Amino acid sequence: MAELLWKPSAERIADANLTRFIGFVNQKYGQCLKDYFDLYDWSIADIPAFQGAIWEFFQVIHSQPYKQVVSGLDKMPGATWFPGARLNFAQNLLRYRDQQPAIVFRSEPGGRRSLTYAELYDQVARLSAALETMGVGPGDRVVGFMPNMPETVVAMLAAVSLGAIWSSCSPDFGFQGVMDRFGQIQPKVLFAADGYFYGGKTFDSLERVARVKAEIKSIEKVVVTPFTRDTPDLGGVPGAVLFGDLLGSGPAPVLTFAQMPFDHPLYILYSSGTTGVPKCMVHGAGNTLVQHLKELALQSDVKRQDKIFYFTTCGWMMWNWLVSSLALGATILLFDGSPFCPGPEVLWQFAQDEGMTIFGTSARYLAAIENEGLKPREKFDLSQLKAVLSTGSPLSIESFRYVYRDIKKDLCLSSISGGSDLVGCFALGNPIGPVYAGQLQARGLGMAMEAWDAQGKPVVGEKAELVCVHPWPSMPIMFWNDPDGSKYRGAYFEVWPNVWFHGDFCEVTPEGGVIMYGRSDATLNPGGVRIGTAEIYRQVESMPEIADSLVIGQDWDNDVRVLLFVKLNPGVILDEALVKKIKTTIRTNCTPRHVPAKVIAIADIPYTISGKKVELAVRNVIHGRPVLNKDALGNPQALDLYADLKELKS
Repeated sequence: MAELLWKPSAERIADANLTRFIGFVNQKYGQCLKDYFDLYDWSIADIPAFQGAIWEFFQVIHSQPYKQVVSGLDKMPGATWFPGARLNFAQNLLRYRDQQPAIVFRSEPGGRRSLTYAELYDQVARLSAALETMGVGPGDRVVGFMPNMPETVVAMLAAVSLGAIWSSCSPDFGFQGVMDRFGQIQPKVLFAADGYFYGGKTFDSLERVARVKAEIKSIEKVVVTPFTRDTPDLGGVPGAVLFGDLLGSGPAPVLTFAQMPFDHPLYILYSSGTTGVPKCMVHGAGNTLVQHLKELALQSDVKRQDKIFYFTTCGWMMWNWLVSSLALGATILLFDGSPFCPGPEVLWQFAQDEGMTIFGTSARYLAAIENEGLKPREKFDLSQLKAVLSTGSPLSIESFRYVYRDIKKDLCLSSISGGSDLVGCFALGNPIGPVYAGQLQARGLGMAMEAWDAQGKPVVGEKAELVCVHPWPSMPIMFWNDPDGSKYRGAYFEVWPNVWFHGDFCEVTPEGGVIMYGRSDATLNPGGVRIGTAEIYRQVESMPEIADSLVIGQDWDNDVRVLLFVKLNPGVILDEALVKKIKTTIRTNCTPRHVPAKVIAIADIPYTISGKKVELAVRNVIHGRPVLNKDALGNPQALDLYADLKELKS
């Protein structure tokens, strides 16, 4: 029986964007939809009507209307959305031009800046004109090697106002990590900061910027934002200019938005790159816009008066997702730095200071602050907070309970799951529905997501492969440098033809929710029984002795044995008693098949820069196989800890 943790009040349901949208659909299409799941069923049964309703309800700004909602709905890939329409992504994000704050920024050292919608529009107009004089136009790549700061948002909007394509990665990437990404797409302009702050330290970026500029011959101009220094020395970066100098002074020029086809390239996002050179996934402008309007307004209930935050870098798709909140007139809250410097309460202080209404973060962060013993509800005024969002990895049942016990009782906890592949989500929130422990509330509207067993049959209440059986707008329009589409098809469509195979292990629940079990390519198969790693993490990481853990399968004696690596809290020793406790906890709450053959203490757990455990990379290390792209990791040195462990030889 699912554990009910929260349900919305009648007032909250009545006030939700989703409720207004249901009313709109009922009136326009003659439906009698009563709740989210009625709407979901209709959104899958009549995909063109649903997507057309999104366009109309949100009044997408366009210069030319579409001829039909979708062409080739039976093709995956191959469907074309809103053919004939012409629009500009930046124009839709800059529809408000008043004195309401558009961006509030806080850095780790404590500095705070804000931009109103009028100021944001002014800066974009100035920078757009400067980029145009550099020759930037439709299809050119403009990239950011930037902290999560207002200038990054301005640079993106200015670039795409001209029809250019934006791509970014965070400044903690090493030189090779930047080259593996930007080197593939040959940008014309590179935006960078002089450095960044993290964990109480200051890091320089200009040395790597100079190397990147020298290596990528297509880069014609480097634009530098002072961040760690008031007057950075640009002598080492030939031809570099300061961001502020490009804005100029005097009256702002007229901002003209290039009107482009609906599926004109907008963003290039990257796969994690832990198994090879990252895939370059290209997302369309209108495609991204309608997906984000749906996910933010209907499934996260973002309104004009909201102040929405997501703890992210500019190298994670959650940055792109957050910035789209500007299209709804909300205030986006940006933070750059460590969420634990000077202490674990820093983001909650930010929430109190700004009256944050939506707090987005990762499952790893929530587990970490619980482990620190932080109880935000006791220390901070969170009266304005209406939702907590979590993604990056499966959120444990214990973390669900922690949020309601120690953060706030009355809020919508929406665990969401998707990826850079779709610059959005397969499963996410339902602001007018209940929250059950361990469950994502619902499959995304218009997302024909199912859980398929090995025979390719949809199942409910069973662990199976996440697939999507019909197209949706924000599928990649292509991969970069993939002229015949073979890389694209190979990534998603080789398991079942005409069906998107995502590579996640999930369960569609009887309540209509979704449980995520982690990557299916990291699924354990001891004795041929499929086990999701998230099931073990939920048990182990709720134990007070354990700070973090990682589970992999080791090929052993013609089978697979389960290995559990544990990072212990200070002062804890992995003795026989603790090993027994760990195994008993797993056996009691899972099955005997889940019990690891070995429990091994380890000093660190490797993560990607966007905060995902890299089980496959560790599996490669222990099997003596190379890890092809360590620059995708936030702490690549951690991999060395797993090489030649004596515990793995018996």
